[in-house]
Amino acid sequence: MAGRNIGVAVDFSSCSKAALRWASTNLTRNGDQLILIHVNSSYQNEQGAMHLWEQSGSPLIPLVEFSDPHVTKTYGLSPDKETLEILAQVAHQRGVEVFAKVFYGDPTKKVCEAVDLVPLSCLVIGSRGLSTLKRALMGSVSTYVVNHAACPVTVVKENM
Repeated sequence: MAGRNIGVAVDFSSCSKAALRWASTNLTRNGDQLILIHVNSSYQNEQGAMHLWEQSGSPLIPLVEFSDPHVTKTYGLSPDKETLEILAQVAHQRGVEVFAKVFYGDPTKKVCEAVDLVPLSCLVIGSRGLSTLKRALMGSVSTYVVNHAACPVTVVKENM
């Protein structure tokens, strides 16, 4: 049986790390690919190769490259030590291949596009726990993704 492409939306916040920990512990199994989906929404001010990937996102970035500061700078990323440790652990202990893919633009739409472009079997996303009022005023990426993604979506609350 072929492994699954499990997506985890990450912005390196505490709630996205909770989603990553949950997916690593509860969802991944040997032979799966864990694919971090990161959306850089402030790319308009940046120059270079990023503009080549505006429509389809970056190529898949293997964990060894994702851990290299020179490579991540090319993609406009700054993964933190905790995220890298979680990824190294799931790769080593569970036999999971880890990749990252970076998209540029509106996170709500780009996360949904990633489902088809990668393609993903399922997606895990964190929830910041916004109040009803804040969610109505600011919008919620997780709510949008749950309602528009073309695959099963699991929302993980930060305090789990």
